[in-house]
Amino acid sequence: MPDTTSDNRTTGPAAIAGGTGRFTGGPDYRPLNEQSVPAFVAAIESCVATLGGQQADWTVREVGDGNLNLVFIVEGPSGGLVVKQALPYVRLVGDSWPLPLDRSYFEYQAMSVQSRHAPSLLPRLHHFDPGQAAIVMELLSPHIILRKGLVAGKTYPRLASAIGTFLAETLFNTSDLAMPAAAKKGLLADFAHNTELCKITEDLVFTDPYRFADLNRWTTPQLDETAAAFRADSAAKIAAQEMKWKFLTAGEALIHGDLHTGSIMVTEDDTRVIDPEFAFIGPMGFDIGAVIGNLFLAYAAQAGHETRVGERDAYRAWLRQTVGAVWREFSNRFQALWSEKAAGDAYVAELFDDAGGRAALRARQSRFMADLLADSLGFGGAKMIRRILGLAHVEDIESIGNPDRRAAVEKRALAFGRLIMVERRAFGDIDAVCDAAADLLDGKETS
Repeated sequence: MPDTTSDNRTTGPAAIAGGTGRFTGGPDYRPLNEQSVPAFVAAIESCVATLGGQQADWTVREVGDGNLNLVFIVEGPSGGLVVKQALPYVRLVGDSWPLPLDRSYFEYQAMSVQSRHAPSLLPRLHHFDPGQAAIVMELLSPHIILRKGLVAGKTYPRLASAIGTFLAETLFNTSDLAMPAAAKKGLLADFAHNTELCKITEDLVFTDPYRFADLNRWTTPQLDETAAAFRADSAAKIAAQEMKWKFLTAGEALIHGDLHTGSIMVTEDDTRVIDPEFAFIGPMGFDIGAVIGNLFLAYAAQAGHETRVGERDAYRAWLRQTVGAVWREFSNRFQALWSEKAAGDAYVAELFDDAGGRAALRARQSRFMADLLADSLGFGGAKMIRRILGLAHVEDIESIGNPDRRAAVEKRALAFGRLIMVERRAFGDIDAVCDAAADLLDGKETS
């Protein structure tokens, strides 16, 4: 285990030149490229066996289109791999925003933990190289990023069950309901240093959309007045800061930390979760809310992709049903795990082993889930707002070429995001949330 007794990470130009972190990087760190990846992979026995053939038989292409990292696909005669390497800065912005390489360490650790609880729902890990801040994992094929499928109007019949299962298994099994307190505190300590990526979330999700920030952007001039209204909206700002407080203080479980529709890969029959580099011990509702909020962004965007009024009504209905099904699958499975496998130091099972105790525990579980739904809605609404008024927007909406149509979609999404964040405790169940979405997000525009 690496020494964590001192902080040897650097910031600014030194971080970019040296690529140093607590757990990763060092003087030998170099960003990989298509020419250097084959030699890197050839040094890993299991990877050579997966690819087959010789280095000369392998093809490499860089496919990273995200905000932070380098991503390479390596294919050989027998199979393929993905090599993901952290850069010492935010790729979306450039080297003016240094970022330690340790996010690769936390991603690898998160995948290792999550794979114990939901092994069929993540790519298989092959190797982690801390010196190069690089993870080698299974190539998922013919999977595509979920967000791209949603933009194209594709349905995924097993998506809700898979994501609900992933959320229930990973959140329950890393919580105090499942873990003895000492083990849970050890897990918290393992991820406590992922501070830089948490800071990105703390600023970009909960603070920047409600103030003037250099990296904010929106569809202008169409949303200029709307953005100004959010900067003056005391109720929204209080709600966002309430959710930020929860994010800062609620160490409930190991959360993925960035579980949007760009972090899920799918086919009609298979679903996998990727990219947990923002992972830390935080509030369960943040992961659930990220999924819900991004599905509602996809829902809102459908109006901007129609060529005739009502063309995507059936798809809107499927998205609405999917949101409900994700929550129900999660809620049912989480409560079943709580009833059947509770082994942690919270709600000690032997205290509730008589009829009265079991009834009291069931009632407490219901209140717990109601509170968790409210948290999830608050986080989901905050995520929707930041994707329109802050940095890093979503393809669902950005791909609407006509700015007036795009702005109309964005205004409805902002109104809905604000509603579920500010009024998060007013919804009795997920069906009421989906009904509100049908009322606010079903705008119909034609070109």
